Amino acid sequence: MRKLMLFIAMSFDGYIAKPNDDLSFLKTVEKEGEDYGYDDFIATIDTIIVGRKTFDYVLKEVGFSHYDNGQRDIYVITRTEKPAIGRTTFYTGNLTELVHRLKSEQGKNIFCDGGAEIIHELLKKDLIDELIISIIPVLLGSGTRLFKDGRPEQQLELLNVKTFDTGLTQLHYKRANP
Repeated sequence: MRKLMLFIAMSFDGYIAKPNDDLSFLKTVEKEGEDYGYDDFIATIDTIIVGRKTFDYVLKEVGFSHYDNGQRDIYVITRTEKPAIGRTTFYTGNLTELVHRLKSEQGKNIFCDGGAEIIHELLKKDLIDELIISIIPVLLGSGTRLFKDGRPEQQLELLNVKTFDTGLTQLHYKRANP
């Protein structure tokens, strides 16, 4: 069975973005030749689920090829119907049904690339199987929280901890068996 994986960075105090969707704090741990395991992780997935706001941000800042390399299916979760572009589907249906369908299909793992609203919905439905969270050594004080209130308690099992000379610490958990 395919797993739904979260691979994301947050500040020490739990924010994935500063106010106004500012991600500049991520630059504090940029280091030439260091991708914090992203390339190894991305090799284990063939499907991406991403919210429209995150998708639009990545398109503007990085470009379409960040998601669509011709080898992956991308589902942009949106309220606005749009025609597909290549392997990118603008999905307006039920998120839980999509995840159940994708998990039941053959393939590599599924990557949730945010944003916070999508992650919150997936956690509410207990659909995220593994979380790889990079902790950036900064206290932001405000912004967009990774973990919002109003979801059920979930037990996690630690799989791995990695530390880096930039001060970044990466935690890898899996959902504990219910």
